[in-house]
Amino acid sequence: MILSPFEWTIAKRYMLPGKGERFIALVAGISLVAVMLGVAALVIVMSVMNGFRAELFDKIVGLNGHAIIQAYGGRLDNWQDVLKDVQDTPGVVRASPLIEQPLLASFNGRVEAILVRGNTPADIGRLKEKVKTGNLADLRPDSNNVAIGTQLAQNLGAQVGDMITVINPQGRATPFGTVPRQISYRVAAIFEIGVYDYDNAFVVMPMRDAQTLLLTGDTVGMIEVTTTNPDRVGEILAPVQRKLAGRAVVTDWKTINASLFEALAVERVAMFVVLSIIVLVAVFNILSSLIMLVRAKTRDIAILRTMGATRRSLLKVFVTTGFCIGALGTVAGVIIGFIFLYFRQPIVHAVEIVTGQNLWDPSIRFLTELPSRSDPVEVAVICVMSLIFSFLATLYPAYKAASTDPVQVLRYE
Repeated sequence: MILSPFEWTIAKRYMLPGKGERFIALVAGISLVAVMLGVAALVIVMSVMNGFRAELFDKIVGLNGHAIIQAYGGRLDNWQDVLKDVQDTPGVVRASPLIEQPLLASFNGRVEAILVRGNTPADIGRLKEKVKTGNLADLRPDSNNVAIGTQLAQNLGAQVGDMITVINPQGRATPFGTVPRQISYRVAAIFEIGVYDYDNAFVVMPMRDAQTLLLTGDTVGMIEVTTTNPDRVGEILAPVQRKLAGRAVVTDWKTINASLFEALAVERVAMFVVLSIIVLVAVFNILSSLIMLVRAKTRDIAILRTMGATRRSLLKVFVTTGFCIGALGTVAGVIIGFIFLYFRQPIVHAVEIVTGQNLWDPSIRFLTELPSRSDPVEVAVICVMSLIFSFLATLYPAYKAASTDPVQVLRYE
C-alpha cells in the first residue's frame, strides 16, 4: 500500500491530534504502550522458555550423553566387547563406560545422600571448565581423590583438601551381619554443572576407585553414548538394542527426561497463547482510538471528500494511522524485551532485594541462573502476528471513515 504525499501528510496530522483532542492522543498513547508491553512480554517469556529447555538439554545431555546402555542386574560383565560394538555403530560419536551408584557421604557429623560416578580419565576431563576450586588432575586411579558438586560441598561444609567418608551399605559379610563399607576420600576439586540436582549429589571419582568402593571387580554398570543427532538416537541405536536384547536395555535422553521436557513443551505453548491474547487485547485499544478519531474528524473527512479525496485515499490514511501505532509499539516492545533479557540476572536480583523473596530457587528451577535463548524465527513470528493484529484493527474504523457521506455531514453544519 503506497501512500501519496497528500495521504501521508493527512496521516501524520491524525497521528498527532490537536489540543482539543488530547483524550484521543492519550488513548492512542495507551494503545502504543499496551502493544509494546505485550510484545515485550512475549519476547521475554518465549526466550526464557527456549533458554530453559536448551540449557537443561545441554547440561543433562552434555553430562550423561544421548543414551544409556544399562545391564539387567546393574552389572555389565563383558562391557569391553559391548563398548567396542557400540563404538563401531554408525552414528555414534562417543561411548564410554560408567559406574553410577547412590550412596551416602559424611563429614564432621553431617550425612548427605550422594550419587557416586566412576568415570574414565577422558570423561573426568570434560568437567574441567566446570571446576570452581581445586584440580581435576589429582583424580588419578588409586589416589583416593574425588570431585564433588558445589551444593553438596556446601551441605557437608567440606572444602578442597578435606576428607569425606563415603558409605557403601553393601559392605563385607561378618558373623554379626553385613558391615557397611566406609572409605575416606580427599576432596580434590569442587565443580558446578549448573543443574541443582547434579551439584547437590554428584561425587566423581576414577573408574577403578569406584569399582573398589562398590566391590564390583572389573565390571561397569552402564555405557553412556553420544550420537551425531540426539533426535535420532533411537534409530541410531536400534541395532545395538536388538543385539543386547535380554542382556541390557538402551534408554535415550527422551525417555529419561520425558516428563520434564513434555511439561516444558506444554507450558511453552500455553504461555504463547496467553500472551498472544494480551497483544490482541492491546490491539483493541488501537481500534477504540481510531473509532474516536473518526468520530472527531467527521467534518474534516467530509471536507476532504468535497475537495476530491477518494474513498480509497481516506481508507489508506486511517489504516496507516492505526498501523503505525501498532508498528511503533511492536518495535519498541522488541527493543525493551532484548534489553530486559540482557540484564535479566541483575533485574532478578533487584526484585529479590526489593521483595525479600527468592524468585529463582535452584532446588525448584533445576538451573542456578535464569536462562535465555532467543529464536530469530520466533521473534519474527511475534512481530508479524502483532502487525497483522494491528492492521486488522484498523479496517473497520478506516471503512467507516471512507464511507462518510459529505452531503449528509455538511447539510447540518
